[in-house]
Amino acid sequence: MLLYKIFFTMNFFQNIQSFLLIIILLFSFVNCQNIPNPRSQQTSSLIGNRLYFFSGDLSTTDSHNDSASNVTNEVWYLDLSSSFNTATPPWRKDVGMPIGYNLGASCVSPIDNSVFLVGGRMYIPNTANINLGSSPVYVFNSNISLWTTPNIIGFNSSFKMRNQIQPVIDNYGKIYTFGGTNYTGFNASYVDYNDMNILDTTSMTWSTLAIYTNAPPTFVSYTATLLPTGIIVYIGGYKDTLTRSIQTFNTKNYNWSTKVAGGDNIGTRVSHSAVLTQNGEIIIYGGSIWNDTTKPATPYIAKLDTSSWMWSIPNLSQINSPQLCDHSATLYGDYMIIAFGQIPSKSSMSYASLSNNLYILDVKSYILVTSFNPNQTLPPNKSTTNQTPSPDNNLNNYLIIGIGVAVGIVLLGGFSVVGFLLYKKQNQYPKFIPTPGTTDRI
Repeated sequence: MLLYKIFFTMNFFQNIQSFLLIIILLFSFVNCQNIPNPRSQQTSSLIGNRLYFFSGDLSTTDSHNDSASNVTNEVWYLDLSSSFNTATPPWRKDVGMPIGYNLGASCVSPIDNSVFLVGGRMYIPNTANINLGSSPVYVFNSNISLWTTPNIIGFNSSFKMRNQIQPVIDNYGKIYTFGGTNYTGFNASYVDYNDMNILDTTSMTWSTLAIYTNAPPTFVSYTATLLPTGIIVYIGGYKDTLTRSIQTFNTKNYNWSTKVAGGDNIGTRVSHSAVLTQNGEIIIYGGSIWNDTTKPATPYIAKLDTSSWMWSIPNLSQINSPQLCDHSATLYGDYMIIAFGQIPSKSSMSYASLSNNLYILDVKSYILVTSFNPNQTLPPNKSTTNQTPSPDNNLNNYLIIGIGVAVGIVLLGGFSVVGFLLYKKQNQYPKFIPTPGTTDRI
């Protein structure tokens, strides 16, 4: 009887272990379906409570973008209406773009919340073929997950494939895009530009301003930040070695001017990010030095007071801060959400180390937090919080529900099998009736 009990116990636990292993594998499969691959050179936009990420380059072996076969057309987003941990962000996938896309930028219309993707390198999805015949602008309606290409009046054909740019959009729906390059990484000739292009999204008319004598030189991979005063502030980029010299453009009178910022010493940088806080400070983050993309810019974080034009370095541990370039950064209330990008210190001239991590910086305390709580930050625009679920999102929800039902069936079936085996084992032998003096029990 003792041998039987040992044999039965061993088989019982073996069945339980096998069953639990199946469940673990099933849940691992479910979780892996909604995690985007590491990437860089994507663009992001905040629409209400949804933070969208468009496209990007997935390649780690092509640091110079000489091939576009790994440029994706994926669209991912995070729902910021609920709390989550940065280790397991609640990623959701939306309908993909009609083209592969990188090194461009997106603007959200203040009129109807449409996303305008301007410029960038565009490719036929899943191929290395450049999409020269594509539109220079794609429009995304997040309410119905629909991509369209608008008919633009007076478009400047030299802007086609313009990349490494940062457009901004004003309250009247006008998009301002300066400079850029048409370099595509295919060993073809290219031109760097210093013209200002304006797209009026209300009438879909395009205009290119004459190049003024005081316009900045050609430069790319900069950041552009629009202040409430209508001034666009350009920081960094491939233009010169003096980051203290900041170019500004007045959208009201179309005049350029130069600001020489004081304060802390801020090094040169490209492929960094910039956000504007509610108190008028521009926070720049990450990037690499202008003549070596494998070396991180220093300091890694800095802020510019646009009322005094003074630089300062926040008291944030440079050791614990993630080193990123070609990443995304978006301000949501008091949270600066940093995502994806390339890790300069782990990259070389022939290899790019990519990230799919999410970091959240509290811009009031300058502390990296691991939990996102929407109740601790104020949404920038409560009027745009209502979102209609997209078809792809519904599909994802149905898939998750379906897999959940399948897991439930497997759980129920597994417990039924284990229960049946237990019942069968217990009834396979005659009942043992204890008598006085015995110590065995079942």
